[in-house]
Amino acid sequence: MWGHKQREGKEKYYIQTVEFGEIYFYTASMLDWIPLLRADEFKQIIIDSLVHLVKKEKIRVYGFVIMPNHIHLIWENVTINGKEKPHASFMKFTGHRFLEELRKTNNEMLSKFKVDRNSRDHQFWQRNALPIRLYDRKILEQKLDYIHLNPLQAHWNLVSDPNDYYYSSCSFYEHGDNHFSWLTHYMDVM
Repeated sequence: MWGHKQREGKEKYYIQTVEFGEIYFYTASMLDWIPLLRADEFKQIIIDSLVHLVKKEKIRVYGFVIMPNHIHLIWENVTINGKEKPHASFMKFTGHRFLEELRKTNNEMLSKFKVDRNSRDHQFWQRNALPIRLYDRKILEQKLDYIHLNPLQAHWNLVSDPNDYYYSSCSFYEHGDNHFSWLTHYMDVM
């Protein structure tokens, strides 16, 4: 979604094209890899935003995992959300909610997201998220396996069985659990 390039000593940001009706593997990281998403209330903000956009039929989510400092999604932008693409709405909404929550509960953590920019005082997401278009089912399945196994990586060691990690679509695929009933099974569309 976001990329950046240097021009005359100043960093400029630009939005990469994300097409409607295409499925993407998407990774977004917290600013400076700060583990804001370690706390469940911040993970819930991610879920709330995804659910809202799914219910409005702006996106379809095929897979996800919420890690302590980043997220992985396999999703599709379906239609415009007001004046912006749904992925932009997602990033903006979650950022606003993070700000609200931290102002109420944790000023020390909030200070870690302080930036000196004309457009904002705080930034939560790194501006280098890159969507990767998934052209076929085999690649989608590889990415789905990757995100579902992410909580098992030694440096995270969040669970010993990927189905036990609540903030993931793994048990949806492996056991048919529908506690995330807003997910779409990829085989329904591919």
